[in-house]
Amino acid sequence: MNRSLTLYSRQGCHLCEQMLAEIQGLYGAELAIGLVDVDSDALLLARYGLKVPVLAGEDGVISSGRLDAAALEDYLACADGAA
Repeated sequence: MNRSLTLYSRQGCHLCEQMLAEIQGLYGAELAIGLVDVDSDALLLARYGLKVPVLAGEDGVISSGRLDAAALEDYLACADGAA
């Protein structure tokens, strides 16, 4: 699992916290996720606004709003196959 993941979120967002907790529950420390606060950047705020949380990989959005565990698993399986 060596592909990069980014979670676009905002402070105080319970859905963002829930998605992060679900990912950590499934993968623990073996999966590194970069956290980006969309409110810290006007372009990110315009792009994601109320769509957070947004989990993105190198190829684009994997999941938005709620975790799509199957989509994340597919993304990671492709990463393992390409490695």
